[in-house]
Amino acid sequence: MDGDRVEIDGGIMEGGGQILRVSTALSCLLGLPLSVRRIRAGRSQPGLRPQHLSGLEIVRDLCEGKLEGGEIGSTEITFTPGKIKGGTHIADTKTAGSVCLLMQVAMPCVLFAASPSELHFKGGTNAEMAPQIDYTLMVFKPIVEKFNFTFNCDIKKRGYYPQGGGEVVVQMSPVKELSAINLTERGTVTKIYGRAFVAGALPIKLAKDMSAAAVRCIRKEIRDLYINIQPVREPDDQAFGTGSGIIIVAETSTGCLLAGSSLGKRGKNSDKVGIEAAEILLKNLKHGGAVDDSLQDQLIIFMALAKGVSRVKSGPITLHTQTAIHFAEQLTKAKFTVTKSEEEDPSKDTYIIECQGMGMINSNL
Repeated sequence: MDGDRVEIDGGIMEGGGQILRVSTALSCLLGLPLSVRRIRAGRSQPGLRPQHLSGLEIVRDLCEGKLEGGEIGSTEITFTPGKIKGGTHIADTKTAGSVCLLMQVAMPCVLFAASPSELHFKGGTNAEMAPQIDYTLMVFKPIVEKFNFTFNCDIKKRGYYPQGGGEVVVQMSPVKELSAINLTERGTVTKIYGRAFVAGALPIKLAKDMSAAAVRCIRKEIRDLYINIQPVREPDDQAFGTGSGIIIVAETSTGCLLAGSSLGKRGKNSDKVGIEAAEILLKNLKHGGAVDDSLQDQLIIFMALAKGVSRVKSGPITLHTQTAIHFAEQLTKAKFTVTKSEEEDPSKDTYIIECQGMGMINSNL
């Protein structure tokens, strides 16, 4: 059997957990045995961290596969997938590892399961180096559902760095196939809204300060829009530990959603948190793309699986996106092209990511 294993070098390009997420999800979907070496080779702590291991384990459980080398610190794994089944599955990082990243690896798999799934993800909901759960709900969900599927995501409890302790429950039904998407018209910004939050021991004043600072920063560039960033204190029974942060979303006339977000941490001024999120949002609006820089790479696996040609207009292509494209092409028959967008406006730095999808069919349905 080993001769047929797809060999993945986990140390190239972005070189992080994303390579594992894309390749194991596709291995599971396509029934391709996989071996990944040099996992996170260039990172300060190479090899599997709890969050990556949880992701591998949930994919293994979803398809009754076999995983070897699945321990913390391991730099090589082999994975042999089985048949994807639905049902209830739990992935618990037992740390502040991101529930949103667990969702990224599991979601494509359960779309092609035999029956509906309920996935319980435990860890950090608002964690560094990963999308915040608010981003997943406010931006990722409405856009990814354009591939012609829906899912339900319920935040049971929020969890923050360093303890985690958060839990979200995702319910989704399988589909026959995914439709291609076309996100090439940015449109004009029609509203800007968001939430600034504190949880645990932090006073609501911090949320108000983050919100006010963000609004002031956006106002300098965008004067004529009402900006509604709600300061909230997470109820004690719905949050574990102490955390703070902000997410700001811009909605456009064509239904595009672009965001900026930031997390508070000890010793970081709350104005700075708000301004950071506002600046990320403004940068995402400036490049003229129809998706923001965080969404780019999250769409690649769905474009690869979909039937037909998907086109997405984005800002400069991130290393995460280049990496996702590389491994999606290595494992599937999808073909991607990235071209500089022929913009009327030379100040815009936009690209078209085009993909001839492989047209994955759910043989269970």
